Amino acid sequence: MHLLVINGPDLDTLADLDGQVTHWAERMGVTVDTWQSDDEAEILGWIYRHAGDGIVINPGGLTESPAIVDAIRAVEAPVVEVHLSNVGTSSMGDVSDRIIHGRGVTVYRDAMRHLVNRAAMEFETVRYGPHPDNVGDMRGESDELVVLVHGGLWRQEYERDTIESLAVDLAGRGYRTWNLEYRRLGGGGGWPGSGLDVLTALDILPELGHRADRVSVIGHSAGSYLLMWAAGQSSIHIGLHVAMAPLFDLEAAVEFEDVGAEECATLLEAGAPRVSPAEVPTVLVHGDADQIVPVQRTIDFSKRHGLDHHQTSSDHFSLLDPTKAEWDWVVHRLASH
Repeated sequence: MHLLVINGPDLDTLADLDGQVTHWAERMGVTVDTWQSDDEAEILGWIYRHAGDGIVINPGGLTESPAIVDAIRAVEAPVVEVHLSNVGTSSMGDVSDRIIHGRGVTVYRDAMRHLVNRAAMEFETVRYGPHPDNVGDMRGESDELVVLVHGGLWRQEYERDTIESLAVDLAGRGYRTWNLEYRRLGGGGGWPGSGLDVLTALDILPELGHRADRVSVIGHSAGSYLLMWAAGQSSIHIGLHVAMAPLFDLEAAVEFEDVGAEECATLLEAGAPRVSPAEVPTVLVHGDADQIVPVQRTIDFSKRHGLDHHQTSSDHFSLLDPTKAEWDWVVHRLASH
């Protein structure tokens, strides 16, 4: 796979980025060309001449350029627009395949990973509600459906691409996967918006033609909180909930000033409830190197509810890597439930 990474003007802070981008690309098995220019004509030439498999572009000072938008619209290769900081709407948003923003320099890694996943398996983006974020990417053909819900502390900058690699891996193993997006804080989400979105997506599954008795769910971090609440309210039967580094205890996160304490407080002030597994079979996997959600929160939760907790040495984000041993444990639990 051959990708092109372009940086536009007013991005002086990216002077040392080429080596990092190349390193990430090598780990993904990707060949990458990286370019930076303040000259619009030069950037247009790179876009039009690219004969590879995808383009990552940080337009910088050319974000509002009609010529850049026209070039992206004209090329056949998928394009991911990236910004280091958070952005609102972008003039390129209606022509690029995805906008990834607000994650610092890792937006380049995540954009390349999305293009790799996009090429690995066809998917259909299926709508479950009226909001632009009421969608999910469906992959694979099977009666065994796994619904995935990403984390990210309900922040706008974290989207379903973060858990996409797991969805692709499961589809390759013979499952059908639905990787959900939902409203997040600042975009109508938080509480109850985010929870209602996940609940709506689960309840609509029979209308989409899926057997309601063959559904498992996987949540990461804040996504597991949403799933645990929604699974207990849903009209469909959930066979298994795999909670990965789950952020279940909002009160504890606020009390101990964990990462995300501010977001948890916002949800609590809006009436977000305590969650419990109720009748939904639930297993937990959490690493003791997690610097986002302390593993002690999961230890305490599993003891209170008598749940199976698989503790590892992983950090918060390595659970999203299907090449890690922790993922093998998850796959085994899905197959054996």
